[in-house]
Amino acid sequence: MRKRVVGVVTGDKSSKTRRVEVERIYRHPKYGKTIRRRTVCHAHDEDNVSRVGDTVEIIESRPLSALKRWALVRIVKSALSTSSDITAVDAPVVAG
Repeated sequence: MRKRVVGVVTGDKSSKTRRVEVERIYRHPKYGKTIRRRTVCHAHDEDNVSRVGDTVEIIESRPLSALKRWALVRIVKSALSTSSDITAVDAPVVAG
């Protein structure tokens, strides 16, 4: 069974390759503090459909290059869908 993980695209400058950061949260074994760590995976995107900020699902694959060991399965959430929310937050505040 191949591993499937969900991460955020942080780089799309290379053709057919995406830099995906997968975040993991765990508790420190001795001190109990919650620790956030990330793993950077380079994933193959055949059609160049994903962009920076997209949440994507990737799957393990055979080695495709020196760094690529993952392949893009689907886009879970597009970064463009949240851009309309930002404009509402940036509206000027009118003092009364």
